[in-house]
Amino acid sequence: MQPINPQNEAPNLGDLFGILKRRKWSLTLPALVIFLIAAAVALILPSIYESASTILIEESQVPADFVKTTVTGYAEQRMETIKQRIMSFSRLNQLVDKFNLYPELRQDWTREQIVDKMRKVIQIDPVTADVTDPRTGRPGSATIAFTVSYQGKNPNAVQQVTSSLTSSFLEQNLQSRTRQAKGTTQFLEDEMQGLKNHLAELDSRIATFKEKHMNELPELLQVNLQTQERMARNIDQLNDQLRTLKEREGYLETQLAAIRPSGDTDRKRLEDLKIQLVNLKTKFSDIHPDVVKTRREIADLEHQIAAGRSKGSGQAQAAQVDQNDNPAYVTLASQLTSTRYEMASLTRQISDLKKKEEMYRRRVENTPKVENAYKTLAMDRDNTQAKFNELMSKYMEARVALGLEKEQKGERFTLIDPPQYPDKPVKPNRLAILLIGFVLAIGAGVGMAALREFSDQSVRDVRRLNAATPYPVLASIPEIVTRRDVIRRRLKRAFATAAVLVILAGGVAAFNFYVMDLAVFWAKLLLKFSHFFA
Repeated sequence: MQPINPQNEAPNLGDLFGILKRRKWSLTLPALVIFLIAAAVALILPSIYESASTILIEESQVPADFVKTTVTGYAEQRMETIKQRIMSFSRLNQLVDKFNLYPELRQDWTREQIVDKMRKVIQIDPVTADVTDPRTGRPGSATIAFTVSYQGKNPNAVQQVTSSLTSSFLEQNLQSRTRQAKGTTQFLEDEMQGLKNHLAELDSRIATFKEKHMNELPELLQVNLQTQERMARNIDQLNDQLRTLKEREGYLETQLAAIRPSGDTDRKRLEDLKIQLVNLKTKFSDIHPDVVKTRREIADLEHQIAAGRSKGSGQAQAAQVDQNDNPAYVTLASQLTSTRYEMASLTRQISDLKKKEEMYRRRVENTPKVENAYKTLAMDRDNTQAKFNELMSKYMEARVALGLEKEQKGERFTLIDPPQYPDKPVKPNRLAILLIGFVLAIGAGVGMAALREFSDQSVRDVRRLNAATPYPVLASIPEIVTRRDVIRRRLKRAFATAAVLVILAGGVAAFNFYVMDLAVFWAKLLLKFSHFFA
């Protein structure tokens, strides 16, 4: 017969009470230690407070059909841009110095590490809503607001930092939109000034071009053509008159050759030479060899005649009388001289008219070239003027949009929920830590008690002894408790009570120093109970 293992039997309710009685310290001590550790952690962890604000993204108060804004981009993009500026090292470092944040870390941490820690506890979360796009009619989500929050140990500093961050968001948005509107306006103004200078330069070039080609402009083409035709007609008329005078000259020369004046040969020769000189002047210039030769002959002949007068005045007076005695000759000679003078005058007029005609002909020929160059300048000027007018219109719209931003009538950030003073910490969740510690304490106690119980092979009652051995049990001796055992038990209870009291006192002190002042806690507790029983 094999012995029966008492561990294989299912324990009854009495066995369980016996286990609890035997393993009460194995059950309570680990549970108490774990729970006290959890309570210490819940009490020692510093309270972290959080303050948050909500900023609403409002649309423009003026419809876009009336005033078009010059600020481009979506609100999310602008919010992210402002976030990067606010979360920069310089701005956060200013907040650390201004509100004396993280004083316990300044001895061991660098300023960059402190700023990084602060950056991690700043949260900027968008608030979205389902909307319908008015342009496409498609449903979608849009950011209608966003929250700014900050966490820290000092509730007053947390509220102040959150308020400063919120103010920075509002100011940066206004400054960003105003700066962008000003930048657009200034850009358009600079472009307008450049086009204005270019227009002035083109006007100056056009004025210089017109002054240089005053008589060759396209609008004077008909005038030049008409003047050229009139010049040609005048030349033809003068040529006709010149031919008539030449015919008359030939006729007078023929008549004059048929008449012989009654004077000496020298005087006749002198008259012929003078007539010949007049004829030569009509054809040649004064420096022509024939003209020079004829003048020399006239001068020599006049000298001879003057020398002959010294021989006697009678002979000269007779020659004078003989010359005056032939009036037909004198008349024909004067008519011939007059005719030749008229021919010379007509020749000069014809020459002048031909020069003028040539000038107008060149003007007419140059008009197409001048017209092309003038059209190029005029087209450039018209295009520049059109660009200037377009920029002027955009500039005026930009000015109105700038006024819209300055008056805060466009899209703007509006604070709808300012940061509040945090009365309760957001973390740690001490109740959750205590509950977790309580569960872990129970598990640790039960586990320790079960481990010791199942590892103990001792037999504690008659039934199990009978089941474990083939021999019968003759008698059982109860536990003998001495006075020494009683004193030892009382001391254990006293030590346990003292330990519990010390732990409770330590917990109350920790609560007072790390969580809340006991007087404040008592006042709040009374206030809650007064509302409950009212």
